[in-house]
Amino acid sequence: MSQTKVLILAEHDRVPGELLEALDSLEAEVRVRTPGAVLTAAPGQAEGTDVLLAGAGLSPATVRAVARRLGDEGPQPTVVAFADHDLHLLGSHIHAGADYLVPPFYPELVRARLRDCHERAEFSRTMEDVTAHAELLSYERELEIGREIQLGFLPDSLPSPDDWDINVRFRPARTVAGDFYDVFELVNRRRLALVVADVCDKGVGAALFMALIRSLLRHTAEQSGLQSLIAADLLSEETVWAEQSRAIPVVGATPLLNAVAGTNNYLTRNHIRQGYFATMFFGVLDPLSGNLVYINGGHNPPVLVSGSGAEPVLLEPTGPAVGVIPDVSFSLGYAQLSPGDTLFIYTDGVTEARSASGEFFGEDLMVDQLTEAAGRGEELLDHMDGALGAFVGAADQSDDITMMAVHWRPAEPTR
Repeated sequence: MSQTKVLILAEHDRVPGELLEALDSLEAEVRVRTPGAVLTAAPGQAEGTDVLLAGAGLSPATVRAVARRLGDEGPQPTVVAFADHDLHLLGSHIHAGADYLVPPFYPELVRARLRDCHERAEFSRTMEDVTAHAELLSYERELEIGREIQLGFLPDSLPSPDDWDINVRFRPARTVAGDFYDVFELVNRRRLALVVADVCDKGVGAALFMALIRSLLRHTAEQSGLQSLIAADLLSEETVWAEQSRAIPVVGATPLLNAVAGTNNYLTRNHIRQGYFATMFFGVLDPLSGNLVYINGGHNPPVLVSGSGAEPVLLEPTGPAVGVIPDVSFSLGYAQLSPGDTLFIYTDGVTEARSASGEFFGEDLMVDQLTEAAGRGEELLDHMDGALGAFVGAADQSDDITMMAVHWRPAEPTR
């Protein structure tokens, strides 16, 4: 027992003299303290303890609190309850997981007993560590499966209409993310759906709702697109939506409205108690004309970067986040892309990226970087990646980052 540090926990110095003599003969370093003296000691004042000998008259809760305090500032001690006469008091401590020491307190018996208690406690802690490690490996494996499933909800490849480049960067902050994007064709390949969304929160819960919302949006949009195509064929190809003095093809607006409104109503009707919602930008593009009809549900305004050098245009929200207000009406927004233009759609992981000093990247700096970028499409995303990396530096990524660049390539000049 040489150099073993023993803390005897007892009220009113009620420690059997025979026990103190035995520990002294074993050359143990012994201290006697009351629970109050240990628990009220200033931080850093709790001395290292190998064995915590607790009087059986103390409550198991008090002994556990002292053991936790000692473990917070040093190695976790082996807890052993002792009794001199009232051996029945040991029952509650044994039930709480402590070992025990009873008379006679002969030195060699005390040595053997404390050694056995220490070895048993070490074995128990080792088994707890093994179990915790196994649970961690299982959790990590489940997260990896979740990541693989989530990636399966993202498009393997993006449609590539003639003269258009569509590129995406997707960087989760954790193994699974709340961000998602989608690009798919509508109405017999006449229209192109562009979706970038951000489910509130991060982690597994957000990823589950991401999968649900993405499925609802795509399924409803595709089904509504078929119906609107039939309606347009019955009426005429010239049937249009006239709103805000802009003419938008009905075959683009109908699936858009149905998808966003339908998803919002489903979420508020069935999942309002879970508290999850999503901000999203959902645009429907006519690749032939460059007409864009969109709904921005509480999302960061996408930036329309002109290829002619004109000022960037921000596509502001046209309604609230999806999944918050039941039966809400979403307004349509309209934009016109020209050859050479790029539509930059992103999540708040871009503008809320933080530097090592805690400063936000912000919308103004983002727009400045977009206008300074030498190229468009993939080159523009490379430029934004570099700008974000230089700004954040060594700081950790605090949120999911998704960026989409939709670029209309200008016609090659005639030789």
